[in-house]
Amino acid sequence: MLQFLFALGPLHTSALVLGCLSIFFLSRKLFVDYKIRKLGGVRAPVLATNPLTALPFFLNAGYSQTRDRLDHFYNGIFKWATPECPNCVEIAFLGRSRFLMTREPEHIKTILTTKFREYGKGELFHETWSPFLGDSIFTTDGQMWSESRALIRPMFIKDRVRDLEIFDKWTTTLISKLPTSGQTVDVMDLFYRMTLDVTTDFLLGGSVDSLNNPKHEFVAAFQDVQRIQMLLTIMAPFRALVPTHRYTRGIRTLERFISPFIERTLSLPPSDLTPNNNKETTFLHHLARTTRDAKAIRDQLMAVLIAGRDTTAATLSWTIYELARCPAVWARLRREVLGLVGPRAAPSYDDLKALPYLTHTLNETLRLYPAVPYNLRAALCDTSLPGGVGRPDIVVLEGDVVVYSTLAMQRRADLYPGWSGTGGGGEGGKGVGEKGFPDPAVFCPDRWDGWTPKSWTYVPFNGGPRICVGQNFAMTEMAFTLVRLLQKYERLEYRGDWHAQFHKAEIVGAPGHGVPVAFFEADEGEMA
Repeated sequence: MLQFLFALGPLHTSALVLGCLSIFFLSRKLFVDYKIRKLGGVRAPVLATNPLTALPFFLNAGYSQTRDRLDHFYNGIFKWATPECPNCVEIAFLGRSRFLMTREPEHIKTILTTKFREYGKGELFHETWSPFLGDSIFTTDGQMWSESRALIRPMFIKDRVRDLEIFDKWTTTLISKLPTSGQTVDVMDLFYRMTLDVTTDFLLGGSVDSLNNPKHEFVAAFQDVQRIQMLLTIMAPFRALVPTHRYTRGIRTLERFISPFIERTLSLPPSDLTPNNNKETTFLHHLARTTRDAKAIRDQLMAVLIAGRDTTAATLSWTIYELARCPAVWARLRREVLGLVGPRAAPSYDDLKALPYLTHTLNETLRLYPAVPYNLRAALCDTSLPGGVGRPDIVVLEGDVVVYSTLAMQRRADLYPGWSGTGGGGEGGKGVGEKGFPDPAVFCPDRWDGWTPKSWTYVPFNGGPRICVGQNFAMTEMAFTLVRLLQKYERLEYRGDWHAQFHKAEIVGAPGHGVPVAFFEADEGEMA
């Protein structure tokens, strides 16, 4: 065969190869079209049908991610959609491997609940993430996923979350790091360090102590690994093009920190792993009572570490960013906290649940800035997504990947009372909608006083069987932190360029310029 190709000469060989590839891609496309018709459905609007036309989309997505404009890229692809299918498009790769991008609530509902067993993380996601998260709850399907969830869930029950000592310890440390009244501080940096300390303390019984040691190598490695992991996910079919030296080195750094904890725990006799009371139980002890597999423990620790640290820190950061421009909201929150908890007492779990405006504020932050802005599921068999009223279903073939964005969906203006358009960029119209409903692009906790989102239009913690197992833990930690800040500080000011802020999407979406603010302490008379 090689002799035959050499005999043809370079031009003829190139033409032959190009012709063969064209025939291959055309035949695969025809096969997919035939199978879709056979299943009685349709395709979403197709943006690319082969690697040559798909590559620019993946490169543009990767470039947008490195330039912190992934939200603009994602919403921008829907300009190619059709009126019949305005919120879902398809990018085909190698004919059979297709990526469907959606911001449609009914699609997310189908993936997470109605056809839960037909969608999962899939092989491509597992391969891309396994160096970091291994066979953990976030990378597996079926029985392995069920076992992981059963392993983790007991540590996030209500009785565990009632123990607020860890939150109090590290929130107190955070406040001690804030400068004197009126001085500028990047509170986002402190939030990320605090939640890392909380999470490692909760998981391991020993903290990184990054609030007191901000240059700890663990912190830098964790950031490197997540940044590159996001790029590998976006560029999945072409991930071989992504340099991974820092990624591999970062994972080794993380393992070097947690491995001694695992080894020390596994060396304990079973009797020492049984706590006398809940306060002595760490997540690691719980895992070691269930499995003696060091790798299985390592994988679950990594998964909970990323979920527990980044999502909470990012949401707190966005909350303070928005509150810095809303003095009336801060004042109302402070009145609510002082009226129930007082100026100095640590809030109890019941106190936190009895602060409705604080809950509305966190809900509003998560509406505009869902912690995990982009997610995906792979079809585990031939299945479909709803096409809409009176329209055929969109066929999803086994191995296809559906990428969904809660960020894009929750900012669609047309999903809110009296508003039209799709929104998506954080730039809404002026005025109010139906019955005075505020602009969906504007931060307004008051909208939650008498409004409940339509089903599946607000899913910051996902939904269905894979709903975030640590949702209550995260909401409790965030509420506790805000209460402590509201007790001490009468007001705050934003000290950066408000309009220059951007959404930095790695695995979790965070403020790209940090959150430079100044806190102003209340008068001693008010604190008395």
